[in-house]
Amino acid sequence: MRRAAVALFCLVALAPFLYVLSTSLKQTRVLFDYPPDWIPNDPYGGNYTKLLTDYPFVRWVFNTLLVAGVVTAVKLCIDSMAAYALTRMRFAGRRVVLGAMVATIMIPPALLIIPLFFIVRDAGLLDTYWALILPALANPVGVLILRAFIQAVPEELEHAARVDNANAWQVYRHVILPAIRPGLVVVASYVFLVQYVDFVWPLVATQSDSKLLVSTGLATLKPRTINVDWGLTSAGCVLSMVPITVVFLVFQRQLVGRSLVAGLKG
Repeated sequence: MRRAAVALFCLVALAPFLYVLSTSLKQTRVLFDYPPDWIPNDPYGGNYTKLLTDYPFVRWVFNTLLVAGVVTAVKLCIDSMAAYALTRMRFAGRRVVLGAMVATIMIPPALLIIPLFFIVRDAGLLDTYWALILPALANPVGVLILRAFIQAVPEELEHAARVDNANAWQVYRHVILPAIRPGLVVVASYVFLVQYVDFVWPLVATQSDSKLLVSTGLATLKPRTINVDWGLTSAGCVLSMVPITVVFLVFQRQLVGRSLVAGLKG
């Protein structure tokens, strides 16, 4: 019974993906036939060929992976250091800084689009990779997540390191970072996913075709006429899921293992 329930939930979760996959293997003119052909008898690969030859899809994927990868790497560094400082170090204004970070999370992102646009424009960064990378570094969610992981690290480990004449950097590097690896995996996964699927800000910050991401590039596949090539759009959706699926499969064991270890320790 339990296995049947799990199989049912898996089928429900996979149904949208399977439908898009089926649509991508059909010509648009047969998509609205009734009764629908759920499994194409004659799969049509022209949608994928057209997407890869007539559109710079590979460039979109490269831009997306570049921006998401750089943001993730930089965020792991600065967020872990900021979390360590806000958790273990005592300095004036620490609570104010922490409160300001929490307050910024409550601001709807849509309210920041216009002022952020003027800031980036005045800095001369519009339609550059910097316009996509720098604003994303200001998200404090990673700091708050890692702060919770650092709070769970026993302070005795730091005291033992300081007895051995370790300075603050050495404590952070050799004690804190190994202890919060599950948190680093969680933050890396979260940041990468958010950047990969981001749409509104890349749409505002970039104008040239060479700077389009996967999300904004797929939006250009929809023409301004009423005739939408749904097969081509579905093929783009399927291919856009390939890179992030590969990343998950590569780091699946580490991601699940770290999360399990963190849960057991908790």
